[in-house]
Amino acid sequence: MASETTVPPVRGLPIAFYGTIIHSLDVNTLEIMHNCLLIVDGDGKIQKIAKDTPQAKINDLVVETGYTPDVFPVKYLNRGDFIIPGFVDTHHHAPQWAQRGMGRDQTLLDWLNNVTFAHERKFEDPAYARKMYSACVSAGIRLGTTAAAYYGSLHGPATKILADICLEQGQRAFVGKCNMNRHSPDWYREPSAQDSLKQTQELISHIRRIDAEGKLVKPIITPRFAITCDDELLSGLGKIAANDPEIHIQTHFNEAADEMQFTRQLFPQFKHEAELYEHFGLLGPKTILAHSIFLEEDEINHIKSKGCGIAHCPIATATLGEFMMAPIREYLRRDIKVGLGTDVGGGFSCSILDAMRQAFIISKARETLTKGADPALTLHEGFFLATLGGAQVCDIDSKVGNFIEGKEFDALEIHTVDTEGNNDIGCGSVGIVTPIEDDDSAEVIFEKFLMTGDDRNIAKVYIRGSSLKS
Repeated sequence: MASETTVPPVRGLPIAFYGTIIHSLDVNTLEIMHNCLLIVDGDGKIQKIAKDTPQAKINDLVVETGYTPDVFPVKYLNRGDFIIPGFVDTHHHAPQWAQRGMGRDQTLLDWLNNVTFAHERKFEDPAYARKMYSACVSAGIRLGTTAAAYYGSLHGPATKILADICLEQGQRAFVGKCNMNRHSPDWYREPSAQDSLKQTQELISHIRRIDAEGKLVKPIITPRFAITCDDELLSGLGKIAANDPEIHIQTHFNEAADEMQFTRQLFPQFKHEAELYEHFGLLGPKTILAHSIFLEEDEINHIKSKGCGIAHCPIATATLGEFMMAPIREYLRRDIKVGLGTDVGGGFSCSILDAMRQAFIISKARETLTKGADPALTLHEGFFLATLGGAQVCDIDSKVGNFIEGKEFDALEIHTVDTEGNNDIGCGSVGIVTPIEDDDSAEVIFEKFLMTGDDRNIAKVYIRGSSLKS
């Protein structure tokens, strides 16, 4: 039985930052706020943002916000330091964290049967689950992932442990157990649709018991994909969703040629996967569709009308089996929600920074393939996908994703200049980020971090105002 953890109260000391704050207002607009005072209250919410504030005015603003300057902690950011929103990983298989990088030479379905299912089976052992899930969540926080949509294994008890660990470590998360009662090895398959539905309901109840208000951890319905779910199971999951309008849904969608062909054989009555999932009541504004590589025009219209979000996983789709390129420019053109996913372990990296960089490569390839009709992603767009775009896909953009007064403070404190003399390669930078030159603007420093920085540049991680990395 999973241990009972409850969400801790956040109420604590307010914090404030003064310096460079960077975020996206929308997919087209990056805002770099200079000399900005950002105040976070004791509940972890952004209380005040004051751009272009002279340092001499800080105390006046602190008083105006209701605090006493003499005892109010203001952190002054050095040149080369800045605050950005936390990264959102919209698609992550937590059990596969320990199998990253394996099976590169196989197609999707072969990889599942030859590598993945055998590994996920290990999570029937609660001790193994706790060890691996603790490492997975800790690594994500270290890499700046403040929110993640997790697929667990098919094991209900292990997935409860994953939810507990997210809560213990303070990460914002959606946690779901995989539903799969057919077309997988008999040693890794649920005995019936009813058993799968029962374990799903028990997981939902567990998560809502340990985090009753959904402040950090929420349940998410997770049919692995249509291939592993029979009609009874899909119908039952749709009924859970219909009776619970607050619950989220995630699944794989038009991911690979062999997957799509098998799905058509199993469900010949439907024109495409969008019609299939719509029929079972699994498409809506809280649905996250992973991959979405080969959509037909009618499918695009379906997911647009339903308000679904797309988890773009450019590492996995370009390195597992065939080289696949999701039409992200077209989705953005149609105002469909898009965020980034690491797709651990189909994706070899659990870093959203790496996923963003690979998204640039994929988009450049599509630009070439379409002879310029689909322009490559800009730096600003890639950053949007990693932050606010991901929050939109997970339907939490009213809470996080950028810095707006009233939103919760999920953020990363970035350091690029070594002020303590710890750099052992002598360039004055933190880690191996591109050296920061004296004439570099904030825009240039920001680009250098996005393209060459890593977890060594993420000095602190804040979720709901609490510092989780120091």
